[in-house]
Amino acid sequence: MVTPFTEDGEVDYPQARKLAKSLLASGSDGLVIGGTTGEAPSMSDEERLKLFAEVKNAIGDSGAVVAGTTDNNTYRSIEVSREAEAVGADAILMTVPAYNKPTQGGLVKHFIAIAEAVSIPGILYNVPSRTALNMTAGTTLKLAEVPNIVGVKEASSDADQIAYVIKGAPDGFNVWSGNDNETFSIVSTGGYGVVSVASNIIGNQVKGLIGAVLEGDIERAAGEHLRLLPIFNALFFITNPIPVRYAMNRSGFNVGPPPPDASGRRRDGRVCSAVRSDHGSIPNRSPQRLMQS
Repeated sequence: MVTPFTEDGEVDYPQARKLAKSLLASGSDGLVIGGTTGEAPSMSDEERLKLFAEVKNAIGDSGAVVAGTTDNNTYRSIEVSREAEAVGADAILMTVPAYNKPTQGGLVKHFIAIAEAVSIPGILYNVPSRTALNMTAGTTLKLAEVPNIVGVKEASSDADQIAYVIKGAPDGFNVWSGNDNETFSIVSTGGYGVVSVASNIIGNQVKGLIGAVLEGDIERAAGEHLRLLPIFNALFFITNPIPVRYAMNRSGFNVGPPPPDASGRRRDGRVCSAVRSDHGSIPNRSPQRLMQS
């Protein structure tokens, strides 16, 4: 979920509550709060924890809140994960640490320490394009044996690796696509779903794509994938979440500007021009149609 900010760069909690409800109404089963698209590194721990609590209070049991709680400090990750559980998070998202570049064995120790510190489920997140480190299939499957590590968000774009994880995963361990443009292929080979950027603006359509695959209607699913592919790619033509924030603001659902340290607030004019000129497929709709179409 995109994190709404005010013009002063503060987290806009009322708008976050409104957005969370709208996303569930448009087909999402749960919400990742404080992930990549939510710009967690731009927020303090206190802001993140308040955001977890505000969203959970807003949606109640109508959807799961998956809290992005980890960074490259194991002990700080444990502390924030425990606090997230205390404020009501349903699960935590555990991202491969950036910058430190631990060994695969170090990753295992890092994630086990965090998982064992909480009683709620943990979902691994492999995103080497941002962390400069790939979590291998072998490491993922080793961690899949930990009782409360229940899945992985795979954004490695390595089709072979993802297939090996899907094939070797124990019962109850799910694989989510971490990239919208790979959802069709991953779900078609046994993946569970997607942690989606595009669902911030076209949730029901992404849900329909997954539903078509699960119903075995591959022809319809492929057609939906090809139809949505220009939007998926438009949302990543420069660094996420700049394009999706622009698309949401353009639609009438104001999420404010990105913080300058995260996404180049002063570049908004050039971003808008690029999206308008090169990616006209991003929809321009009322907030209600946007969230329910």
